[in-house]
Amino acid sequence: MKQAESVSDFYKRLPSHAPTAVPLDNAGIGHINVFSRETCSVVSPYSRRDFYKVSLIIGTGRIYYADKWIEIDRPALLFSNPFVPYSWEAESAEQSGWYCLFTEEFVQHSERMHNLRDSPLFRIGSNPIFFPDQVQLGELSAIFQKMQAEMASSYPHKYDVLRSYLHLIIHEAMRSNPAEHFAAYSNASSRVSALFLELLERQFPIDSPQVNLKLKTPTDYAGALSVHVNHLNRSVKEITGKTTSAHIAARIVSEAKALLQHTDWNISDIAYSLGFEYASYFTLFFKKHSGISPTQLRGVV
Repeated sequence: MKQAESVSDFYKRLPSHAPTAVPLDNAGIGHINVFSRETCSVVSPYSRRDFYKVSLIIGTGRIYYADKWIEIDRPALLFSNPFVPYSWEAESAEQSGWYCLFTEEFVQHSERMHNLRDSPLFRIGSNPIFFPDQVQLGELSAIFQKMQAEMASSYPHKYDVLRSYLHLIIHEAMRSNPAEHFAAYSNASSRVSALFLELLERQFPIDSPQVNLKLKTPTDYAGALSVHVNHLNRSVKEITGKTTSAHIAARIVSEAKALLQHTDWNISDIAYSLGFEYASYFTLFFKKHSGISPTQLRGVV
């Protein structure tokens, strides 16, 4: 794993996609571009991107997302955000569809998309995959084709049109299960617990062995949320059935597995990045919570 891939890095990795007429930052409004997947890479690197991406995947393969993987065995819509690393491995020879990448700055110029990171589809910890039915697939395909045509146009307000199309794609996915996506907080404990889980996820992924975890204990998280640690512990236990410490430990183990499987960092670097002073402490912690040592896990990958 490396530092988050920027838009410039993306075009360096795929020079055939490099725009000739699309600026990386169009007059301060950020960047957007739309591509056909027919020329996409068979395997994309496992890393975090410094931009949002919406992909209509027609073809089979696997998405590796954080510490999970998802089998794509039918047309799918993938929503990726700048906070969670992912990679794609194609299985079928035929790959088609489209994808759109865009920066935070691009959506900041639209009030209705201003808080995109809080959208149910881009929110940390949410399910990033939506499987459209045949009718929705036709509608989504038409929208992406219109976006491609708009990108090539000289219409002076085309970026406003592109935001509208992007908004339509997001809502086409969200309408599939509104009850799940728009669940309201039932009480104060629910809100505190949700804020804790959100903050926990925002500590990850770890991008560099030189940067270590800042929030390590329930007390650290309580301080960041401006609540008493006892209130935090009670709320998290009430809502999730698990202790605050258990959530923190599980997320650290999850990140450790990703680092062991997807980087060449040595065990000491991984231990330091996850907040352990000594590699031996990390090894004991990891074995306690996973039942296997770090070196054993790396050996079976």
